Amino acid sequence: MKIALVALIVFLINLPFGALRGREKIYSLKWFLYIHLPVPMVILLRICSDIGFALYTYPILLTAFFFGQVVGRKYLPLKSKAEKNTKDS
Repeated sequence: MKIALVALIVFLINLPFGALRGREKIYSLKWFLYIHLPVPMVILLRICSDIGFALYTYPILLTAFFFGQVVGRKYLPLKSKAEKNTKDS
């Protein structure tokens, strides 16, 4: 049960980073940062939740990480200021 809660939190952490990553040019510095900035948070979460680094936790949390990024990119698109101004006119 604890691993499911941690996986949900990892998914939720990655939603905004996926949305931010979707705005950036692929393979740019910001694009890489938006993928890798949540990693220390996930490591801290693993330590604080006491699930540790057992081998069975990796596929579960990597899947949550990946889907958080993808869902954030597809369903939480952030609009730039230029896009907002053109729609308001």
